[in-house]
Amino acid sequence: MKNIAVIGVGYVGLVTGTCFADMGNRVICVDVNEDRIANLRQGILPIYEPGLEEMVRRNVNAGRLFFTTSYQDALNDPEARADMVFVAVGTPEGVDGEADLRYVRAVAETVAEIVDHPVIIVNKSTVPVGTGDWVADIVSHKQPNAVPFSVVSNPEFLREGSAITDFLNPDRIILGSLDRSAAEAIAQLYIPLRAPIMVTDLRTAEMIKYASNAFLATKISFINEIANICEALGADVKEVAVGMGYDKRIGRAFLDAGLGYGGSCFPKDVSALTHMANVQGKHPQMLEAVMQINADQRRSVMLKARELCGDLNGKTIGILGLAFKPNTDDIRDSPGIDLARMFQEQGAAVKAFDPVAMPNTARILKDVKLCADSYETVEGCDVVILATEWNEFKNINLIRVKNLMRLPIFIDGRNLYDPAMMYELGFIYRGLGRGYGKPVANGHKGQAAGATQAWGDWNAAANNKGK
Repeated sequence: MKNIAVIGVGYVGLVTGTCFADMGNRVICVDVNEDRIANLRQGILPIYEPGLEEMVRRNVNAGRLFFTTSYQDALNDPEARADMVFVAVGTPEGVDGEADLRYVRAVAETVAEIVDHPVIIVNKSTVPVGTGDWVADIVSHKQPNAVPFSVVSNPEFLREGSAITDFLNPDRIILGSLDRSAAEAIAQLYIPLRAPIMVTDLRTAEMIKYASNAFLATKISFINEIANICEALGADVKEVAVGMGYDKRIGRAFLDAGLGYGGSCFPKDVSALTHMANVQGKHPQMLEAVMQINADQRRSVMLKARELCGDLNGKTIGILGLAFKPNTDDIRDSPGIDLARMFQEQGAAVKAFDPVAMPNTARILKDVKLCADSYETVEGCDVVILATEWNEFKNINLIRVKNLMRLPIFIDGRNLYDPAMMYELGFIYRGLGRGYGKPVANGHKGQAAGATQAWGDWNAAANNKGK
């Protein structure tokens, strides 16, 4: 059993601390937010993550997991001095796309001033290449008395919505340090997980994190660009992705066309890596294209709505899904939030619903009607947009949805539904990259071409009805 301090109880810190406690370690989590710590002591979590609440409760009751606002208590408890300090504070995006390291600096300075025994400082936050060296310099200069310490980079690869599974069943553990013995000490924490462990230098470990997220974001933007080409040429991107995925060099993961990536990691990390490259005089063309395609993908939905519905001023738009992905309440860089704002700028009234992200949404979206369920959301709408592929939307009563709408225009931002079924039910349906309006071989008209005629009929009706 190790004594571990985790600084920051946001998404990464809380999951990391709780999982280490569940593995039998004594973990004390520190945060300067007094309300957050008070809530955690009462079992109220600041985030939604499946399975986390029960795991927190179990480890608190077992006497392995603690919460405090006191660095002194976390680091220097005479009966359980911290052997390892995991830094898991936020690194938000700065004005030029750079990672803002003010919270990392504050933690490094405070640890340096307080810790009174040898310790390993572990950067769990996503930080720019070179941050490990920078943290070491801060600690060295801020220590009132020289105390031995080492710095290790241990980037996280947790997906919101499956973070516990990802922590306990990792693809790999990355550790970077100039002190091999410190890296090996951290490696011992992860031995029970039976995952490959890679030990490298600090800067390489930091770069692995950015390169990994940038590559995944690139796959998403790539398939979205292919989707736009498919739509123009009459091909179905879902089938294209399946066909591509059989090639083991490509793989099927992250080849789902949709509204692009969002959340707290991909947007910030791609932007930060681009900034780092520019600072070094490089020209990150691919990364810049990845970001541009991602932004364009959301605008394309608004353009589809305008194409189908005409002038959006005075129309009512329903948005199903506000979290950036299922199984989380995180709305950072969420497509649903962005779309709500875009439609409001066009003069439309917006209604919206999400199974868990409504409280977070209410704090930032003004003049949007937040509804109790999917059916209240779609009632009286001219256009409905599926923005997040929650399971409950997969099983929604589509006949009821159509009957509640003023006009049955449905834009499927996640390609969740079968186009043929949607047309048969009478929707004016648009997915992304599903191959509309193109004749098939030998001059025969297929489903896509038939759908175009249905769209033409409904579009005329929609424009007339709006006058």
